[in-house]
Order: sequence, then structure tokens, then C-alpha cells
Amino acid sequence: MAGTMQQRLDQDSGLVVRRVFTTPGADPFDSVEWEKRTALIGDPDNPSFKQKNVEFPKTWSLTATNIVSQKYFRGQLDKPARENSVKQMIGRVAGTIAAWGQELGYFATEEDGNAFRDELTHILLHQYAAFNSPVWFNVGFEEQPQCSACFILSTEDEMDDILFWNTQEGKIFRGGSGSGINLSKIRGSMEPLSKGGTASGPVSFMLGADAWAGVIKSGGKTRRAAKMVVLEVDHPDILHFARCKADAEDFAKELDALGYDVSVDGKDRWRVPFQNANNSIRVTDDFMSLVEGGETAPWQVRWRIDGSQHDVVDPETGQPMTARELMVAVADAAWRCADPGIQFDTIINQWHTCPNSGRINASNPCSEYMHVDDSACNLASLRLTKFRLPDGTFDVATMRHVVDIVYLAQEIIVGPSSYPTEKIGDNARAFRQLGLGYADLGAYLMQSGLPYDSDEGRGLAAAITALMTGRAYLNSARFAEAVGPYDRYEENREPHNNVMRMHRDASREIEHCSDSMLLAAAQEDWEAAVAEGEINGYRNAQATVLAPTGTISFLMDCDTTGVEPDFSLVKLKDLVGGGRIKMVNQSVRPALESLGYKSNHIDEILEHLDAKGDLSDAPHLSDDHLPVFDVAVGARAISHMGHIKMMGSVQPFISGAISKTVNLPAKATAEDVMDAYIQAWKHGVKALALYVDGSKAAQAYVTVGGKKQAAKAAYTPSDVEAIVAKAIAEAGPRRNRMPKERQSLTHKAEVAGFEWYITAGLYEDGTVGEIFLTDIGKEGSTLRGMMNSFATAISIALQYGVPLETLVYKFSHMKFEPEGITRNPEIPFAKSMPDYIMRWLASRYMRHEPEHMEALGIQIPELAETTLVDGAAGEMKVTEVAPSEVPSEVKANETAEMGSSITAAPSNGNHSLPGLELGPACSQCGGMMQRTGSCYTCNSCGNNTGCG
Repeated sequence: MAGTMQQRLDQDSGLVVRRVFTTPGADPFDSVEWEKRTALIGDPDNPSFKQKNVEFPKTWSLTATNIVSQKYFRGQLDKPARENSVKQMIGRVAGTIAAWGQELGYFATEEDGNAFRDELTHILLHQYAAFNSPVWFNVGFEEQPQCSACFILSTEDEMDDILFWNTQEGKIFRGGSGSGINLSKIRGSMEPLSKGGTASGPVSFMLGADAWAGVIKSGGKTRRAAKMVVLEVDHPDILHFARCKADAEDFAKELDALGYDVSVDGKDRWRVPFQNANNSIRVTDDFMSLVEGGETAPWQVRWRIDGSQHDVVDPETGQPMTARELMVAVADAAWRCADPGIQFDTIINQWHTCPNSGRINASNPCSEYMHVDDSACNLASLRLTKFRLPDGTFDVATMRHVVDIVYLAQEIIVGPSSYPTEKIGDNARAFRQLGLGYADLGAYLMQSGLPYDSDEGRGLAAAITALMTGRAYLNSARFAEAVGPYDRYEENREPHNNVMRMHRDASREIEHCSDSMLLAAAQEDWEAAVAEGEINGYRNAQATVLAPTGTISFLMDCDTTGVEPDFSLVKLKDLVGGGRIKMVNQSVRPALESLGYKSNHIDEILEHLDAKGDLSDAPHLSDDHLPVFDVAVGARAISHMGHIKMMGSVQPFISGAISKTVNLPAKATAEDVMDAYIQAWKHGVKALALYVDGSKAAQAYVTVGGKKQAAKAAYTPSDVEAIVAKAIAEAGPRRNRMPKERQSLTHKAEVAGFEWYITAGLYEDGTVGEIFLTDIGKEGSTLRGMMNSFATAISIALQYGVPLETLVYKFSHMKFEPEGITRNPEIPFAKSMPDYIMRWLASRYMRHEPEHMEALGIQIPELAETTLVDGAAGEMKVTEVAPSEVPSEVKANETAEMGSSITAAPSNGNHSLPGLELGPACSQCGGMMQRTGSCYTCNSCGNNTGCG
């Protein structure tokens, strides 16, 4: 056993484990069908990862296969010792945890230990739940496994302590985890040093820590280091801290303009500071009250050495700033670059179970784990859609049992796990903080026919969350009865029990939950948790969090991550053997069934969604039901208040906090961001991370009344349309006929076994000006006549200046027979002949624009593998005019206008949709990453920058 293994627990009786899924003597792995596959990420000819003959359950998706094989199979690739089966991986983890439990004396009998092992194996195998990444990385493989994903550190205003903080972070990153720290004890940059001069200030020390994080990959594996830095709002350097990442973003743009490669993992990226941490500001209720009330007195910061109060001063104006003006500056920085986030200190510490042992000062990188300094938390998440019964109700009995088993596994892990410092190890075992959470909430609500942004949706989410946490603490009380409460419980007995009563009382106030049995079960478990805790105490100082579940959501084949709504209704799906096809989200059909639609009508609605990318004008679909299908980005994006209200609804039933991104549209201002902060505070949220669509792109600023605001673009989308329309009207239609002699390219095409030829005629400059289709059907047939008419119409449109891009996006993904597999590896599947024709033209004459290849699902060798969501909603409005005919004044403002015009009219295929650019390119496979909480996750390879 590991050197950190505790001695056997001193107890009178252990835990009895009930079998629900398994039977004694039967192998849980026999409950599924297995098959051999090839796991592959990237270009099939030059993959970033490939492992042949991996064994997976037939029900697991190819995405899960690729990600699990790359991330969680242990051993050197292409060596016999490397794992090649889910049986080995789950057996390694579940078997090791069960053996730990037996040795530590958790179980009443050996059979109870065997039952626990089998039940945990079944739960993991059938994707009911998953542990955080460090458990999959390390348990059963490392001699002293680091099992926690989240750590909170501390530092004093001493150089040795500051340097020790850097050492601790390096060890944490090496083990595959992330950390957070509050730097508010470090004196400000204007405060004196004892031997003369002034201090460096916390922001300067952040530079050094950021550099270390930039060169240490998590666990030497696949993830970048993840970290959080917190500073309190009364710190002397608060304004510098608030603006440091936004200023770094401006610096990056300047370097890029000078020709430096500052892209993610670019050779000059190291020159840009503060890129490896999430920054958050701690604010109190007193501060927020001043912000809301518009108090005119200057906000005062406190010097760390002598405690003296000083006005915070705007360096640009030299004038003192009020609390509201300071918050506007914070909001402006977040509007520019999505940092800093906000943590509401008063609310956080009101719900603190252990205040007598120290206050909560910081969080983990994604803001969901919050507890005492120098502590750790291991995470696990449930897949909520696994608990949806055929009649639409919640499977309370199964949920309770899964929580019982998974929570016990997390509790067992605490003891044998290793920790980066002795102090963290001592606190982890003294408080035994756990972080059970869930994913697939957005999918569960959609499948239930409930809008994410609705009272009913929030009521159901609150009840589910209350059941999970109430059941976890009931288990914690029962563990305490069997093996004793956590070491620091007695000194915190009353505050801990008071927080339990606060949770219980909140469960009594849940409204708008249509599932009465679920709500009753949640309230019943909370009553029992409080009652048994009063007698036995609790084994764990913390039980639940809502993590981003970036990578493990792919392991579980979730449709949605964490507490998030669905990202989009149409996505690209990997095909066995290579390539991708566009597919409708798997939650849409069950949602339509829940809403009472007939089967044939559902098929027509899904065909419309598949072809158009959204549900606007879908046949048979009632406008009243459209909110059920609202998603994170696009024309029907959920409002920021929809996100905040959901967080406020579930927060009272979470021990820690919620990692979640709240999206605002590109037109949002810094004042809108500040209002979101105020609304989150009012709704009792503990922490908030915001992202304004396009905030990572270049944005112009003007100064109005001493405050930075977005500059109004010279032309709005309607202005651009009017100018283009006027130009067309004045110029009139003009045909550029093909030359008498021209180059051409002929291609043999095939869709579902139906063969024909495409010939593209070219202008002198190499652009396509006409197409011919030959050998399509018999002479005189309807098919031949219609397709030749189609080719003629396309040719004339091209010669009149309609951009090829416009025609490609208009006719790609049209769906009718013949459709099916092709022999073209760049277009492995076509939905119709026009779909194939237009995407083939794009593959030859738009190839220099890889973003189009990506959006159209065309696999070209130059393009890194990605699974960007395709078309969040709607069809891009493209003006049919030759580029040469666009007035120069329109071209000059094209870049500045792009963010708002795309928001107004989302594209059905263009990758530059608002929201799709939320993250940087993936460092592992090149795909674009999307936000999951405060972090980023790649939908292609599962690479995650946070808690995973």
C-alpha cells in the first residue's frame, strides 16, 4: 500500500453494502457487449494519437473511445504493458479503491467489500458516474497516487513563503491537478519595505508563478497547468490586478501585428504574461451594497503592513474612485478579456461548515471547490440523463444508490491519496472534503420538455441537486456513525450543523418542481441527514460541488457538461474509420416525444433541423415549444439572466460553488457586465465567470466621461446591407462570361453507389465559373434534366458574381436520396448529390480557407482534427455581390462589424459563430476549445485546461 495509507480505522462495526446492479459471483463486465476498435485523434494519415484493437462496450461512443484511450489508458503507447481495454481501466480503479476500503476497515464483512467493488464497477461501466481525471490517471498505477483535482494553497508576506508557494504549485501541476491561492496577504506595490524602497506587490509575483505554470504540463500528461489567483477588493493593488490580463491581451495584439507568433502554443506565446491563471476578485456584501447604491464616497483600500486606509485612485485621471467606479473598471476588464471573475466572500463564508478552523479565502481554478487554506478535494460527477425514466420522472431509487456507492468511493480515496505538501495532506485527512457533482443537466431538462430558462426547469434542477447533496450528507452522517466524524468536526459542530439546517430549510422552499416524488425524496433525505448528523456528526466537512466536467463528460457520453445548457442543437460526430457527419443532438427527439409530437412529425422536424441548423420555421413545431430548445449560443441563445437564475436556484444545495460560464452577447457593455455581477450577488451565487462574445477579438474603445466603453461601429449590419443593395442597384447585374478556351477539372463522384462526373470550368485567375454534370441517369430522365438545370443555374450565378462560398453554404447538407457513403476520404458521407457537388467544389476552390473546410465537414490533410459544433442556429445572411463590387468604405469596416453582424444573423456553417470562439485552439489536436465553467475543453480530443 501507499506510504500515506492510514492505519486501520478503529470501529465497532463497518458499513453494509447493498447490491442493486450485480449478483454475487457474476462478473459485472459480462453485463455489456464488447467490441474491438481503433482509437484515433487527428488526421488518419498523420494522427496525433492512435491505438489499435482497444476494447470498449458497444454502447460507448467513438468520442469516448478516443478520449479514454488517449487520456486514461496507462502505460507507454505501443508497449505490451499499456492498457487496451475499459475492463483494465475500470478494474484497476474500482479494484484498488475496494482493496483500500477492505484494508482500512470500512466494510462490515468481506462480502460487503466485494459488493462495493462490483457495484462501483457496474456504475462506471454503464456511465452512471465518473471520477475526476487524477483518479483515472493515477489510482492503481502510481505507488502513491495523487487523486485530488483541486487544491487551495496559502502564502504569507514573506519571500520564503512566496517561493514555497511556487514549489507547491509545481508539484500539483506535475500530478495532474490544479490549485488556487489568495495573494491578499502580500503587501501592495506602493507599500514600504523594512530596509527601504517599495514592495513588488502580488501582481509582480504572479508573473513568476505564471511562467512556471506555462512550462509544466499537468502530470506530464495532456493538460496545461490550471490555477486560480484571488485578490480581495480592499487590496492596494486591486485595480492593477483587475486590469493585468486585459492589458496583456492588448500587448498580445501588438505582438501579433508585429509578426510574432502568439497563438496558443506559438513560439512567442511565452512573451504574453498572465495566460495560465484565472483571476478572481473577492467582494463583500458591504462593497456590493455600495456598488448597487451608487455611494459617492471614494472606496478605500487597506495597506497590509499598518492597516491604514487609502482611497483607490484611477491612474488615468488621478481621481479617487467610488466602489461603483471600481466595479465598472473590473467589469470593463472582464468585458475585454473575460477576466477577472468575481467571488462573493460574504455569501461563501455564510455557508462555511468550518469557520472555527479558518475562513474560506480562495477556490480551485474553476471556482467550484471552496474551503480552508492548504486543503484538497477529489471530485466525481453523475450523468443525470441516466436517471430519467421512460415516463419522464426521475429515478430516485437508482440515484440514491449510485450516490451511496460513488460517495463512499470518494471517502475511501481520501486516506491513501498522496498530497503535494504535508500540510495539505494533514488538512485533507482532518476535514475530508469531497466534491460529488453532476453533468447533463441541460440535456435532462431538454429531454423533459422544459426550457433551461424557466421556473419549471429551475425547480426541477433544484430538487435534483437537493437530492444529491442531501443523500451525500446522509451518507456522511452514517459513515461518521461507522468510522467516526472528521477530525475537526467537534470544534465546528454548531456551525457545521447550522449549515446543514440551512440546506434543509432551503429544500422546503423549492417551488415549481413538477416531479413531486423527486421533491419529496430530496426533502426526506435532508430531514434524515440533519437528524442523523445531530447524533453522529459528519464524516466530511464538504460533500458536493458543481464542476465543469470537461473531459469526464466525454467519458460518460454526456450531451451537456456540468450545470450548463446544451451548447448547440447540431454537432459534428466522428465516424468509425475516419471522417465526420453532422448530426442532430440526441436530446432533441426525446424532448419532442415529451412534448407529445407524433413520430412522423418528429422525423420531419429533425430533418429540418439537420438541413437548416436550427428549429426556426420547422414544420409542426409550436412556437410555444421553441424555448425548450434554447442553447448557449446562436440566435436563440439563453440570456445571461437565464444562466444566473439557474445558478441561484441550485446554489443553496451545493456545499461548494458552481463552475459555469455566463455568456453575454457581443453588444453587451461594461455596465451590462457589472449588472450581471449585481444580479448574481442578489441571487446568492458564490462565484461568477462571464464571457462576452468576441471579447478576445480586437475591439475599439472611446472614452466617455472618463470611462471606457465600446466604440460604435461606423456601420451597423443594416447599414452594410443598405450600402451593398445601393451598389447593386447602381451597377446593375453584370455577367462575366467564361473565355472561349479555359482550364477545367473533372472529378468522378459517387454517393451510395451512384456514380457520375463533375467538371468545373475555370477563369484565367483559377476561380470556378461553371460546372457540368455528366453520366447522371438516362438521357431524358427527370433526374438528368433536373441536375443539368441545377448545374446551369449554378454556372450562371457564378458568372453574375455570386460568391462560391454563398452557393456552397446554401446547398451543402441538403438532404434527399441518394445519400450515403462516398469513396472520397475528404467527404466521407453525403446527404444528397447537390450536397456532394457543392462540398467538392469547396474542397477544391475554397481549400485555402481551412475554417470553411472545418465548418463544412471536409477532411483535408492540412486541417487538424476537430469536432466544432456546427451551426448553433440559423443561416448566415450573405449578400450576393462580387467582392470587387463591395464599396471600399464597407470593406474598411468589415472586421470591426463582424462580431455584431454574426450575432445578428448566425451562420449555418461558418466556424466564427459567437460562442464557438470562446476558447483557444487545442494544444493537443488543433481543434477549437469551448468554455466549460472557467476553463476550456476540446470537443475533439477531450483536452481540458481545468479540473477535467
